[in-house]
Amino acid sequence: MISIADKAVVLAIFCCLGSGMTVQGQEAADKSKQEVTRKSTAPFKWNNPLSRKELERVPHIQHAAFESRSLGQDVGYCIYLPPQYSDPTWRTRNFPVVYYLHGGRPGNENKSIRLSELIHQQIHSGSVPPMIYVFVNGGPVSHYNMPNDPKAQGADVFIKELIPFIDRTYRTIANRGGRAIEGFSQGGRGTARLMFRYPDLFCSASPGGGGYATEKKISENAGAESEKLIFAEGDNAWDLAKAYAARIKNDPNTDRIRILVHVGDKGFNYSNNLEWMRHLKELGIEHESVIVPNAEHSAWQIYQKSAARIMNFHANNFAAQNVAQ
Repeated sequence: MISIADKAVVLAIFCCLGSGMTVQGQEAADKSKQEVTRKSTAPFKWNNPLSRKELERVPHIQHAAFESRSLGQDVGYCIYLPPQYSDPTWRTRNFPVVYYLHGGRPGNENKSIRLSELIHQQIHSGSVPPMIYVFVNGGPVSHYNMPNDPKAQGADVFIKELIPFIDRTYRTIANRGGRAIEGFSQGGRGTARLMFRYPDLFCSASPGGGGYATEKKISENAGAESEKLIFAEGDNAWDLAKAYAARIKNDPNTDRIRILVHVGDKGFNYSNNLEWMRHLKELGIEHESVIVPNAEHSAWQIYQKSAARIMNFHANNFAAQNVAQ
């Protein structure tokens, strides 16, 4: 007689076979899911130095940290310096900076640094002018400020502390004409919020693959993404776009940021990126887009196919601001 437990095993096997997945395939999927769960529950840290092996895998990246006065502790960042930065013939030159916001919640400053391989290829080949990339630690709620939680002010730590530190420490073009913001997924949402809040700080922005359906939900629910995650009312990519549109309509001298939305057409946020771009168009906010064919929800896949397009978008915006190196 077959026990209830045995029946459950047999049923699971038939379910796997019926779905086209082998038992081994299901075991692999379960293992992968467990690994993702372990990664997602890893404790957040503001500073995450790279090991020697990790640095060997990303040879063009340096890890460093600055002391945050608001947090009372060190905050890590990763930085890509173009080859020209250490070239003696460029020793008097300053460089524009792209601030890159990682995906994930929480993530950290190391999450997106593999992109430096593709960034370096474009700059080293001469396809893109030299620029610095800074990979930001977005805080416990990546790139967002949480009301009434002084330790979860990722946006403020970035804007008010990291940017001034980078300008003091490296040979940067320390004004909006030499500064861009970019990010993917959660970092795309962060980019969208911050570019509209701070057009006086950035001349160029490229939000990628952001979850704008969630941002719209926050807008429609007085700041609530969930019962436990409630932002300041109006602090979302939908309402901030409306506020920015009103500013440029009422004040012709308002700084206008140039925007390039990038997304893969196989990514799960593809349709809501299209909807958000329609929202921008209805508001009269000019923007460009790069829709990468056959790219999934992956900054790496998008950069493999479109790095030069995205990077030169920033470079052209720097040039349009008459930024001199």
